[in-house]
Amino acid sequence: MKNIKWVNILLSVCSIGIFVVLWVVLSGQEGSMVPTPAATLEKFLQIMADPIANATLPAHIWASLQRVLIAFFFAVVLGVALGIGIGWSKGFNALFGPLFEMLRPIPPIAWIPVIILWFGIGELSKWVIVFIGSFVPIVLNTSAGIRAIDPLMISAGKVLGANRKQLLVDVAFPATIPAILAGIRTALSSGWMCVVAAEMIVARQGVGFLIVRGQESGDTALIVVCMLAIGVVSFLLSTILQKMEGVLCPWQFSETKL
Repeated sequence: MKNIKWVNILLSVCSIGIFVVLWVVLSGQEGSMVPTPAATLEKFLQIMADPIANATLPAHIWASLQRVLIAFFFAVVLGVALGIGIGWSKGFNALFGPLFEMLRPIPPIAWIPVIILWFGIGELSKWVIVFIGSFVPIVLNTSAGIRAIDPLMISAGKVLGANRKQLLVDVAFPATIPAILAGIRTALSSGWMCVVAAEMIVARQGVGFLIVRGQESGDTALIVVCMLAIGVVSFLLSTILQKMEGVLCPWQFSETKL
């Protein structure tokens, strides 16, 4: 198993190495609009020290991250509740399912003009946009997880005398945790996409704001730095969620897995 672990680490390092090599090759082409790794590193060090719009890069990342986490919290709470209701209760599904199915195909970005008209250009509008983008994957995964529960587990609970509430709390919900966490990880990526889109339209701080600033000034190195920052932060958050999944659902990460 240790050999497999080291092989997986080596493969991860190789994939990053291939990415860097391709980056160097593309940026070295004549007339290329792709900044070199050296120019990107120089820009990163510059905005770490010199503020843009009265904020360095960590402050801009924190501004975006706050928006994501605040909206994400409400999306998780309400999304899990709605997903459980839709997946568990036929009556609840009949009441809310059609409305959800009608609204969920609408891209979160399509809501931006309406949200700005309703809530203005302040923080609330950005939270709502991120909430919409994060909410749908959580509901879908949670409801699918509830519906995928082995009927034998429910039957066993009934045989042991569990009522409907106990079946939901003690049998169905624990069995659905892997699906819920998978939905949360998907929703996190969607949330970042939405907050960047919202900040690119109207914001005074944030990663999306920096991307627009880079576009307006033709500073491709700044754009790439922000893109990489989004990727790194998303990776760290996803890793934290994966560790949580390993603690809450250890059977999903058996050492016998290859």
